[in-house]
Amino acid sequence: MSIGTYTPRPGAAPLPRMIAAQTAFETKMLLRNGEQLLLTVIIPALLLVLFSAVDIIDTGAGESVDFLAPGILALAVMSTAFTGQAIATGFERRYGVLKLLGTSPLPRWALMTAKTFSVLVTEVLQVVLLTVIAFGLGWSPHGNPFAVFLLLVLGTAAFSGLGLLMAGTLKAEATLAAANLVFLLLLVGGGVIVPLDKFPDAVQSVLGLLPISALSDGLRDVLQHGAAIPWSNLGILAVWAVLGLGAAARFFRWE
Repeated sequence: MSIGTYTPRPGAAPLPRMIAAQTAFETKMLLRNGEQLLLTVIIPALLLVLFSAVDIIDTGAGESVDFLAPGILALAVMSTAFTGQAIATGFERRYGVLKLLGTSPLPRWALMTAKTFSVLVTEVLQVVLLTVIAFGLGWSPHGNPFAVFLLLVLGTAAFSGLGLLMAGTLKAEATLAAANLVFLLLLVGGGVIVPLDKFPDAVQSVLGLLPISALSDGLRDVLQHGAAIPWSNLGILAVWAVLGLGAAARFFRWE
C-alpha cells in the first residue's frame, strides 16, 4: 500500500455536484411544505375539476376543460415560480438561512440556479399531474409542443424574477401577504378562469399585458386553437423576465 492512499483531501465538491445537491434539497423542502403543496398542487387541481364539472362561468364554445386546462397550467407556473418561491425565499432571508448559505462554498449565483432548477422540477410534476386530470375530464389539446415549452420556460423566468425581487426587498411577513394577494388577484383577473373578454375593453388592454394573462392566453392559443407560435405573448413574457430577473439581481438583499 502506497503512502497517502487514504490522505484526506479537504475542499469543496465540484460545482455541478453542489448545485445538484442543493436542487434536490430545495425540491424536497418545497414538496414537504404543506402550504406550498396547497398552492402548487391542490388548489390548481381542485379549480380544474370544479370549474370543468360545474357550469359556473361561460367559457365560450366547446368543452369547459379545453378553455380551463391551459389557464390552470399557467396558474401552476405562477404558484410555484412566483408565490411559493417568494414566500419560501423571504422567510429563508429573514431567518438568516441565505446569509449562512452565502458563507458556504456554494456561490450565490449557484444557489439561485439551484432554486430555479427546483422550481422547474416541481413544475414538471405539476404539469404531468394536471395533464392527467385534464385528460380524465375530456381535454383534447392540439398545437405545437415546442411553443408550449417556450411559453412555460419564459413564464417561469418572468414569475421567478418577480418572486425573487419581492422576497429580496420586502420583509418576510409583507412578502407572505403580498404574494398571496397577488396570487388571488391574478387568479381572478389574469384570464385563468374568467375570460378576459368578460372585462371592459379598457381593462382588457391592461390585463392583457400581465404575465399571467400572456401565459394563459398563449397556452390557450396553442392548446385550444392550434396556433403555431404566439409571438406577442412570448414577447410580453420575455419583457417581464428581463425586467424581473434584472431587478432581482440588482436589488436583492441577502440579509
